[in-house]
Amino acid sequence: MKLFVIVSSLDLTQPFSATPSWWQLFKALYEIGVEVIAAPYQGPAIEAPWWQAAPNPAQREGDLFKAGRDTIRRVTGTRQTQAAGTQVEGESLSDRAVRRIAQTIIAPRWMHATDRLLAKQPDVDAVMVITVPLNHISGLAQHITTKYNKPVFFYDGDVPASLPTFRGFASGFRIYQDADPSEYTAFFSNSLGGSDALKALGARDVHALYYAADPDLFAPLDVAQDVDVFFYGHGREYRAEWIDAMLRDAKRALPDRRFAVRGTNLGELGEVERLPYLSFSKLREYACRSKLDLVITRKAHASVFASSSARPFELAALGACMVCNPYEGIETWFEPEKELIVVHGAEEAAERYDWLLRHDEARRTIGRAARERLLKEHTYRHRAQQLVDVIRSYL
Repeated sequence: MKLFVIVSSLDLTQPFSATPSWWQLFKALYEIGVEVIAAPYQGPAIEAPWWQAAPNPAQREGDLFKAGRDTIRRVTGTRQTQAAGTQVEGESLSDRAVRRIAQTIIAPRWMHATDRLLAKQPDVDAVMVITVPLNHISGLAQHITTKYNKPVFFYDGDVPASLPTFRGFASGFRIYQDADPSEYTAFFSNSLGGSDALKALGARDVHALYYAADPDLFAPLDVAQDVDVFFYGHGREYRAEWIDAMLRDAKRALPDRRFAVRGTNLGELGEVERLPYLSFSKLREYACRSKLDLVITRKAHASVFASSSARPFELAALGACMVCNPYEGIETWFEPEKELIVVHGAEEAAERYDWLLRHDEARRTIGRAARERLLKEHTYRHRAQQLVDVIRSYL
């Protein structure tokens, strides 16, 4: 099978948190024999051993639009925080302006670039678009299916936060306004519970494709565990309550324990230590150095059944002992009390931390069980095969 994929970004230096997941998915597709041609919607085309890179036909315009949008939001104050999980009503001026410009300038460039690529490589079996704003490239999927008789799939990896009911993240695009999901052959979604909402928006078919982890990339490190509790993440948006409860308040209850975070815009956390960002690969070391690794899932994902995010799978691959805030459907992937721990408030968090930190073997048993479950069901090779099986059913 040969796929042409338009993906949000291939650049790990850009602030697109899912980019490492797309690298892992493309690598897994390569490993099961799928040829991938990947073109980034934002930033430069980056070649890798596991895919052939195709150029971004609107890289300059995309960079200018991103800079302009960020400037407008800084000046007008429209870049709101959704720390408490509240919804943003309506669209900002910058959102509407960027969408109009994208539909006028960027969408035609992508249409022409896709024509050139498919003319040169007519053996492409299907086209896939991953987390690109649908309303920026309206008409592209219909053009491909009509002119080339090839199925076009969309993978929304941000459900439910991307949906109009949540208005997306305050720091991102609103991707469904003025879009027509029915022009795509089918949707893939990181969320099982969000499938009905996607169908209500017009998606013809929706298939759950959860996040996962590459167990070679996220292999456990044999390092001294000098951190007691660690969290990695960016932003308080949708999860401020749990960041405060599981870090700041739990640290106050356990003053002699070493708490640490690596991330940005996490708020005032009192005596919690902030570790420096040195590289993406350094995060594996940080997680393995910690006796307990926290999964603090945003309210949008945690409140809609089986809305997957990358962090539980990455930490499970590392054999980490995970402690999570309440997360609807977490049992879809990992068994509570056996493969991870779920807490329901600051007091319970401190009590469970204290017990686990005093019982080394129990903590290690949970981490081993989580990795075993991941190896059995949740690697990116599993996801790649699921993706291919679905696409084949439409060919």
